[in-house]
Amino acid sequence: MVRKIERLYYSLKDYLKDKYQKRVQKITVALPFTCPNIDGTKATGGCTYCFSGTRPAHLEPYVPLRRQIEDGMKRAKNRYGENILFFVYFQSYSNTYGQYDYLKSVYDTVLSFEEVVGIDVGTRPDCAPEWVLDLLESYTQKGLEVWVEYGLQSANFSTLRAINRAHGVSDFVDAVLRTKRRNIKVCAHIILGLPGEDREDMIETAKLLSSLPVDGVKIHPLHVIKNTKMAEQYLRGEFKVLSLQEYAERVVDVIEVLPPKMVIHRLTGEVEPERLIAPDYCTYAKKHEVVKAIADQLTARGSYQGCKIPFNR
Repeated sequence: MVRKIERLYYSLKDYLKDKYQKRVQKITVALPFTCPNIDGTKATGGCTYCFSGTRPAHLEPYVPLRRQIEDGMKRAKNRYGENILFFVYFQSYSNTYGQYDYLKSVYDTVLSFEEVVGIDVGTRPDCAPEWVLDLLESYTQKGLEVWVEYGLQSANFSTLRAINRAHGVSDFVDAVLRTKRRNIKVCAHIILGLPGEDREDMIETAKLLSSLPVDGVKIHPLHVIKNTKMAEQYLRGEFKVLSLQEYAERVVDVIEVLPPKMVIHRLTGEVEPERLIAPDYCTYAKKHEVVKAIADQLTARGSYQGCKIPFNR
């Protein structure tokens, strides 16, 4: 079967265009959340790779949420025109880790924007009690599409312990199964190139996602950011990062075992150059170079999403 290059994998852009028949742009916002492996509830110090909850440098969590959304919509319309819709993406730290009244007030803010068709909430699998899932599902009854993004990073528990995730693979499986009892979509985050992991570890992580009712995935290369525990380890020579060619090969290994209908939200990760130690391709300026390297690897193999899926579907 001949496949168009853009359909070698099922991208978020394709999914949104298929569903809404127009451009849908994500507005990333930041709020003063934290995580249970930072505040001492489960651990301290946070994940070894994390700096400021992965918050983009241009976002300030104490700017009112309404203003962040308005500014994001304005920027998008200036770039893409007026005829677009929006998702609001709650990204930094664990955006379900709070009291009911506060979370409801945060999510409710989105309802006053008619052009917003969905919310995307980033969190940890151990921060999804039933009442949080009930609250999130209530927004689907108000007409919004709701995604929850759970950070898994790896299906190897030794890796999770080494990077101070302070949760296990079982927490992720539990969160996914409970979330999918509701009208909520699940996106999983995984990182390729974590210290100590080889090709088989990364494929096994992808196979775990393939075996579960996961709707989407974000694939990131491990990138080392200044002022993190992982930066100290890297500078001591304790591990190496993947080259661009190695990363493209590992991403394709992963894509090949993912179900064809699983939406690929991301294929790489970026940070501001002044905050990045390595690898050098994890910058906004090189994003398209990374995506092209992955597409080239798929084409060279004659490969596509799901061509090696190991489970019966």
